[in-house]
Amino acid sequence: MIRLFAMDVDGTLTDGGIYMDGARELKRFDVKDGQGIANLLKSGVKVAFISGRYSEPTQQRADNLHISCCINGTADKLKELRRLCGEWQIAQSEVAFAGDDTPDIECIEWAGLGIAVSDAHPLAAAAADFVTKAPGGRGAIRESAEYITKINNGE
Repeated sequence: MIRLFAMDVDGTLTDGGIYMDGARELKRFDVKDGQGIANLLKSGVKVAFISGRYSEPTQQRADNLHISCCINGTADKLKELRRLCGEWQIAQSEVAFAGDDTPDIECIEWAGLGIAVSDAHPLAAAAADFVTKAPGGRGAIRESAEYITKINNGE
């Protein structure tokens, strides 16, 4: 049973592109991924963003989706993931983590279910238990959410 789905943001929940005009930063988020997150939250699964880089659009998306926790800019993703599990009394085996690049490998390997998006760095994909068919920012999180739902339903 997965009780926490945590994920990287840039390259996982987004396509990795960052648009900057000198005054602001823009990111593209897929509404299908958002619906997958909403479905998990409705089913009782906690959802967390754990991003290595601070970004206003990340916080805005977290607020829009009413996710359980947004860690927006951390040098140690695994430390934050373990801290959340301790606070929420969630076992390592009850955690899914999705990522796309080498800074995510520790979390992918540590989680009970490690997920990499289809266009992940080869080392991140090799560390994962499940690799999505969809790329980051283009339905990979929706696919992951549906996979988690199947696991939780015993399918």
